[in-house]
Amino acid sequence: MDLTSASSSAAETAALAIDRDRLWDSLMALARIGATDKGGVCRLALTDLDRQGRELFVRWAEAAGCTVRVDAVGNLFARRPGTDPSRPAVATGSHIDTQPTGGKFDGNYGVLAGLEVLRTLNDAGVRTVAPLEVCVWTNEEGSRFVPVMMGSGVYASAFPLAHALDARDRDGVSVAEALRAIGFEGSAPASVASGAPRMAAYFEAHIEQGPVLEDADVPIGVVTGALGQRWYDVVVTGQEAHAGPTPMRLRRDALQGATGLMQLVREVAMDEQPDGRGTVGYVQVHPNSRNVIPGRVLFTVDFRHADDAGLARMDARLRRACDALAAESGLGVEVRETVYFPPAPFAEPLVRAVREGAQRLGLPHLDIVSGAGHDAVYVARTAPTAMIFVPCKDGISHNEIEDARPEHLAAGCNVLLHAMLDQAGVA
Repeated sequence: MDLTSASSSAAETAALAIDRDRLWDSLMALARIGATDKGGVCRLALTDLDRQGRELFVRWAEAAGCTVRVDAVGNLFARRPGTDPSRPAVATGSHIDTQPTGGKFDGNYGVLAGLEVLRTLNDAGVRTVAPLEVCVWTNEEGSRFVPVMMGSGVYASAFPLAHALDARDRDGVSVAEALRAIGFEGSAPASVASGAPRMAAYFEAHIEQGPVLEDADVPIGVVTGALGQRWYDVVVTGQEAHAGPTPMRLRRDALQGATGLMQLVREVAMDEQPDGRGTVGYVQVHPNSRNVIPGRVLFTVDFRHADDAGLARMDARLRRACDALAAESGLGVEVRETVYFPPAPFAEPLVRAVREGAQRLGLPHLDIVSGAGHDAVYVARTAPTAMIFVPCKDGISHNEIEDARPEHLAAGCNVLLHAMLDQAGVA
């Protein structure tokens, strides 16, 4: 290609834009599968509704000229070939399973934004050097099966395939049985360690699921990484006794001790701003009777931070406080860590590609850290990764009233398009 034609090709590529109405219509079509009366979606992983959603995606992907690979944990990979088949794919994606009271955009936007990128390239007759792939990861939400982010976790060897396939729902149905029942029990290797293809790069577009972008009136979040997480079960044990005859000074009140620790959780998080998070989301009081002094309290703690040193400080303060309470009050205090996700900084070249894509398109943007877990967090263990956030109304997600503006969704998809082209190369 001579310099004139190369310059012309670059100008044409720079002018590419996705079809906003087609993206919106695709989102609304998928949202009809499992639609709820309140305007949301209930499409739990590996149910018949999930089968219908997967089959719709496969039809759309094949109509766009893709081949679709299904791996052993049910992840889907729709591939658009590049001119150099020896190169690893530049990929994007998310999930289409939802919470029981989920919305239309969480996960679904990332999958269909990827599909819209491929459709746009087809319309413009643009070929990439590297192949492109759109991924649909199995059971990201963890609403029916645990662990959460199951498909991407298996891909990254965060846990074994056998462990995932043996996970069971409340009715005793295993993941393996559910995959078989809906016809998505694939045979392709499910993890990079077992031979699944590595990716050259992975992007994930997602609604923010928080209020930061909307509050700043900015359409694009350039996600620099994801907060690390440490979750705990804390059990405080005292002695049940009658609320009337037992003097205050002679009580071993487990709830009074526990509430002090719960207040500390907020204090610890506030001391680690701007990225510290601390939440007590579940409390169980025994015997939970009006006139009985509580003898046992179990509560959960969720700590999050952008760096591991911050998480370690939060962990140390919680444990010191628990030890001090036990020593001073005579209460038993047990701390059990149940989850640990280290902070996941995303790859700077890909983060830069997202930022530069927004700049080229004239879109206001803001660097932001993801407070939630996403499939991208696991994929980042195997390939350079970045995310693109767009605002959602009032920061609300995991809710049937979850909403996003079509122009914001289109803006994020256009940034995704140019970031992927930046990594894949135009033939």
